[in-house]
Amino acid sequence: MNYEKIKSGIWSDKGFFKLIDAIYIKSKKEDRKVFKFVLEPIKVEEEGVSKEEAKEFEFTRRIPTDIKREVWKRDKGKCVKCGAEENLHFDHNLPYAKGGTSINAKNIQLLCQKCNLEKSNKIE
Repeated sequence: MNYEKIKSGIWSDKGFFKLIDAIYIKSKKEDRKVFKFVLEPIKVEEEGVSKEEAKEFEFTRRIPTDIKREVWKRDKGKCVKCGAEENLHFDHNLPYAKGGTSINAKNIQLLCQKCNLEKSNKIE
């Protein structure tokens, strides 16, 4: 499983990857050396990942990083319903299960955990 850092303290899973290579390099921002990993997305059915895990982390359902950043900036890092700034989720306005897209920021919003659970898969 691979995670990406959206901003300090905000992480999002990216799916399943195979480690291709690792390079030890000097960090541009800090005076230290870090590992840079070269990853390749895997076809989960070929890599021994269970069908349940594969379904949970479908690549077609994923919200691309650039869309997440656009939504985060637009929604000012707050729940669009109540203004909460913690336990935030990227939510589909038109749920993915009902044909909503993950590749258009207009269909994605930030909701806190409580508001997201209240919304469930309703269309608002």
